[in-house]
Amino acid sequence: MRVAIAGAGAVGRSIAAELLENGHEVLLVDKAPTAISVERVPMAEWLLADACEITSLDEAALQRCNVVIAATGDDKVNLVVSLLAKTEYGVPRVVARVNNPKNEWLFNESWGVDVAVSTPRLMSALVEEAVSVGDLVRLLRFSHGDANLVELTLPPESALAGTQVGEVAWPEDTSLVTIIRGQRVLTPSTEETLEAGDELLFVAAQAREEQLEDLLSVRQGDPES
Repeated sequence: MRVAIAGAGAVGRSIAAELLENGHEVLLVDKAPTAISVERVPMAEWLLADACEITSLDEAALQRCNVVIAATGDDKVNLVVSLLAKTEYGVPRVVARVNNPKNEWLFNESWGVDVAVSTPRLMSALVEEAVSVGDLVRLLRFSHGDANLVELTLPPESALAGTQVGEVAWPEDTSLVTIIRGQRVLTPSTEETLEAGDELLFVAAQAREEQLEDLLSVRQGDPES
């Protein structure tokens, strides 16, 4: 997979190093000469250019990329890069960094963004995920379909503990994608039995989140809502 990353700061370089380790081709683009540190990520391609300029993106051959990541520290730049990548070059997957949570509402398909990653929101979510049991935590927002990656740790008193995945009437527009049980990561087959303390990861429409949380928080002995 070929990935172009706009922004060769600490965030962009870290993403590049991880992708290269996983066997992908990576191009780092930055307009600041001081950001071009080839020795820090020697396996990556580097381009000194303004990622907001069509001529620069032509030079980067963005049409050959499977993914573009807008990872600069400027939300305006990330939005422009995302829009150009999607509309001018037809890049299948565009991921954008959100620096200011107040701007998060802009990072949607109208600006060419498939996945928006807000560092402050993600850090907050990870803190909540570590201390919350029975509460739904939103980890990541997907622009297409208005869906989110959400997590909920099944409380000991949940009525679903001991129930097989296939027996649960999950809300519409909701998919259980992973069960994390201790050190294990489980694919949720219909025969898998839910256990108290399971971390359940769902892709769910935002409109269904409250319904999903209510379902998972019903206590044993309580009437189902």
